[in-house]
Amino acid sequence: MSRHIGTLGEQLVAQWLQQTGWQILYHQYHCRWGEIDLIGHRETALIFVEVKTRSRGNWDANGALAITATKQAKLIRTAEHFLSAHPHFSNHPCRFDVALVRCQHQNPATNNPIAASPQIVTPGKSIHIEAYQLTLEDYIESAFS
Repeated sequence: MSRHIGTLGEQLVAQWLQQTGWQILYHQYHCRWGEIDLIGHRETALIFVEVKTRSRGNWDANGALAITATKQAKLIRTAEHFLSAHPHFSNHPCRFDVALVRCQHQNPATNNPIAASPQIVTPGKSIHIEAYQLTLEDYIESAFS
């Protein structure tokens, strides 16, 4: 799936997190050890979110199987880098969440560009962004530690 579609999935999850009270601190936080798709903050807690956007008929359980031990280690090391670079967050409880997004390309005749006002994101319910139908299929809190 293209990088653009992955970014659309991340934007969908970021919008849902904001609707549920999270402030998104970073989108696609990079360091030499890797990337964290979303970093969120609420009250005194931090979340590091890995977003997997997949089409139907994928081979890896909607992206869940792509969160291997190696991937987890990269995410943990990247989160450690974030915390060392932002020491004011170092005493906040942290967790690693995984969001699984389904993406389906829409027929151009049914293309429904995103409206000027944000759509309400509801897990399990599709919304249309650009030429795609996106659904937050599953959000796994504390997917690994």
